[in-house]
Amino acid sequence: MRRISSPFFSTALFISVLFTSCNQATTSEKSQTDGSKKLVVGVTMLSMQNEFIVNVHDEMVKKAQETGIELLTVDAERSALKQVEQVESFIAQKVDAIIMNPCEVEASSPAVAKALAAKIPIINVNSETRSKPSAFVGSDDVESARIAMRYIADKLGGIGNVVMIHGYMGQAAQLKREQGAREILKQYPNLKLIANQTAEWDRAKAMSLMENWIQSFGPKINAVFAHNDEMGLGAVKALTDAGLKDKIIVVSIDAIPDALQAVKKGTLDATVFQNAEQQGAKAIETAIKAAKGQAYDKETLIPFQLVTKDNLDKFLK
Repeated sequence: MRRISSPFFSTALFISVLFTSCNQATTSEKSQTDGSKKLVVGVTMLSMQNEFIVNVHDEMVKKAQETGIELLTVDAERSALKQVEQVESFIAQKVDAIIMNPCEVEASSPAVAKALAAKIPIINVNSETRSKPSAFVGSDDVESARIAMRYIADKLGGIGNVVMIHGYMGQAAQLKREQGAREILKQYPNLKLIANQTAEWDRAKAMSLMENWIQSFGPKINAVFAHNDEMGLGAVKALTDAGLKDKIIVVSIDAIPDALQAVKKGTLDATVFQNAEQQGAKAIETAIKAAKGQAYDKETLIPFQLVTKDNLDKFLK
């Protein structure tokens, strides 16, 4: 996941939201003139300052336009409390379905219970809650970390020291990626986890954290596993500045464009592809079926894939 704060991105996001709003207004007028009822889906996203999450949402917008439904999108800004309030607002507006990209496993759970109590289907996308929603669309985050850590184990021959940079603590992706990484580490007793800490999905925070670890451990570090690409790229920058990158393996998750370019340059050893387009599209498809009372899959898991220089061309656009 990637945090973006550049003026270019802010402008692009504003234009995207403006375009979506205009498109929805046009669709609404069309539905009123032909007498058909248009489905309205409320969407609450973890953070619209996060590139991967924005990519998921962009695909939702595209699918909504194709299917003629209206999306009401709000940004939870990483606040589970705000997210619960947003879902309460959707319930009050009597939307036909809700799609939630949960901020936290526990703290976002009341939103699920409230939606189900109001008999409104709620679909979790990309991340999970303790409370079971109507459906889940995403990927198995445990497996993504297994893939990353297996790659590290193979490259090091099962011997060496690893540091792990966590995502936002308490979020499903952070919990499950830690779980998957530790499962693989248990299989390699000579592969030691010498440090692990959160950088909250953020490149700058990961860079600072990596700088601290370089001061503490220096060349003792053999590999870095970052829970997402943004943090992986922050670690790469710190290692490069310290003249250590050529000696240390860095692997992360998501396969965002910057990460793919880093793999191409050889600065990032590998990333694990997570399919934002399929997650967004499948979430909309599931919400439509649930709102219409049609049969739908209660769980849709989209596979992760390891990306290295060997298969990079398949993922570059």
